[in-house]
Amino acid sequence: MAAGVLVLANVTAPSGDLIDAIKQRAAKGPIDVTLLMPGHGPGLSGREAVRGRLDAALAAWREAGIEAEGICGDANPLDALAETWDPRRHDEVIVSTLPGQSSRWIQGDLPSRVGRFTGAPVTHVVANDMRPEPHVGPPPEHETSPLGPLGVLSWGGARR
Repeated sequence: MAAGVLVLANVTAPSGDLIDAIKQRAAKGPIDVTLLMPGHGPGLSGREAVRGRLDAALAAWREAGIEAEGICGDANPLDALAETWDPRRHDEVIVSTLPGQSSRWIQGDLPSRVGRFTGAPVTHVVANDMRPEPHVGPPPEHETSPLGPLGVLSWGGARR
């Protein structure tokens, strides 16, 4: 019987690091994978807002040889998990996050919270290949005063 693996991922869902982790897990034994992607905003419109990203991630997984079901959940990842988690169907969870402090999920200690909620083994995958590019470019233009630094003296306006 295949183990039920619930993958909780958002922008990192198509990550090569996550795909590699799922393949490594599949090498240990058969798995039945479900991708749970939290919505982008409240209600059904928030769930539908991530539908394209969910479908694109599942297509990338299929291309890599991973068949999975996809679910758009609540915007709050823990609430999305609470709606989806079924201990009769799921045996473990993979949580995929952005690296370092750029990840709100890491800041909120989501992998540990998922483990406490489910009581199941949790694998935390850091999608290093999704690291945001640093912004490099010219500095922003600022309005300059003909008085230069003395322009601060005019901030108070004219006094009568």
